[in-house]
Amino acid sequence: MSETPDSAVRTYIDSHRAAFLDDLAEWLRIPSVSAQPERAADVRRSADWLAAKLQETGFPTAEVWPTAGAPAVFAEWPSDDPQAPTVLVYGHHDVQPAGREDGWDSDPFEPVIRDGRLYARGAADDKGQVFFHTLGVRAHLAATGRTTPAVHLKLLIEGEEESGSPNFRTLVEQHADRLAADAVIVSDTGMWSADTPTVCTGMRGLAECEITLYGPEQDIHSGSFGGAVPNPATAAARLVAALHDEHARVAIPGFYDGVVDLTDRERELFAELPFDEEQWLRTARSTATYGEAGHTTLERIWARPTAEVNGIGGGYQGPGSKTIIPSSAMVKLSFRLVAGQDPDHIEKVVRAWAADALPAGIRHEITFGSATRPCLTPLDHPALQSVVRAMGRAFQQPVRFTREGGSGPAADLQEVLGAPVLFLGISIPSDGWHAPNEKVELDLLLKGVETAAYLWDDLGENRHDAD
Repeated sequence: MSETPDSAVRTYIDSHRAAFLDDLAEWLRIPSVSAQPERAADVRRSADWLAAKLQETGFPTAEVWPTAGAPAVFAEWPSDDPQAPTVLVYGHHDVQPAGREDGWDSDPFEPVIRDGRLYARGAADDKGQVFFHTLGVRAHLAATGRTTPAVHLKLLIEGEEESGSPNFRTLVEQHADRLAADAVIVSDTGMWSADTPTVCTGMRGLAECEITLYGPEQDIHSGSFGGAVPNPATAAARLVAALHDEHARVAIPGFYDGVVDLTDRERELFAELPFDEEQWLRTARSTATYGEAGHTTLERIWARPTAEVNGIGGGYQGPGSKTIIPSSAMVKLSFRLVAGQDPDHIEKVVRAWAADALPAGIRHEITFGSATRPCLTPLDHPALQSVVRAMGRAFQQPVRFTREGGSGPAADLQEVLGAPVLFLGISIPSDGWHAPNEKVELDLLLKGVETAAYLWDDLGENRHDAD
């Protein structure tokens, strides 16, 4: 009996599984830690290795792109169908620092398989999830009989994500013509759990600042001057206290301008997830939930903007007492942003809020770091539906929806290229990103391969839905 397209994909993956894992292990042995200057040559070696492997896979173009920091890899495989949509896959090849002394059960850069899991730094974040696309596109070709993909397929694999992507936006702007795409697939994310496959539909943005408050020109005696001149440490405390209202809503005027609220359908979909709040609290090392009134915990961390105090300080910090009015104090703040919010606007309203809130006699300076914009793909977007169908075929069960509370460079791709960002990841929370004994579940990794194999065909077949 002849194979179905799905069984042909699975047969191909199964027959190439061992070689795929051998190649991935070879890549994982390269300690491409972008945060450590002494590893710069290894990050370059990782980029060279990937470019060579992509050429071996069949990509006619595979290039290492230099940046002011670590190199990225670009690859392209045009479809022989001139009307095919163009898809760009994003991921990163750099990894977090890791050492056996951190609590690893084995060398973090010597991959080992135990109980169906592959342990190594980068196994899930993000080399494993990048690499499943190499076998996925080959399985796609084998099952369909094509000699080129059903989409114009491009890859951009960054080398500095774990260091904050300082040169990423410049790289995208410099190569915007070659990176042009109808959709972007981000494979640097995860699923709800092994039993609940999910697709992420958005990430929050991020703006952060440090506010330094100055009072007297030097520390002064609290007995001689206290109660008669403004205290910058007190001003810092009052500023922080004014950050939220009694409903835990951010009290900065204009902060919520443009916010895209959750739809009733999105709230229903969040509520369908098997969320155990007590277990979540244990993971958070906390004993109670807290946040903006009228929203669930998942809504708060995925779809609502926040303001958090990351640090506060001023005055004497040593043992015993030192009765002074300090000359300065500081506050570090971060703001997670949702669709519709503009980091430039947030900076403007925060500056105005601080200036209005501080008393006379307190001079202040605000320094903002580089910002990350939020991104969101509507539930009914045709390309998102292709991802959902492909994942549903691979996992053979319904696919649910999540968002990501964190932030990443995906929004730069959306903004510069003007293309929707879609998330395809198979990692689960227990994979231990950035932690000792990072791993990836092999069954899920191969489901990622299978999903990618189905996705290119689905996007090609449904190209007109996106017009």
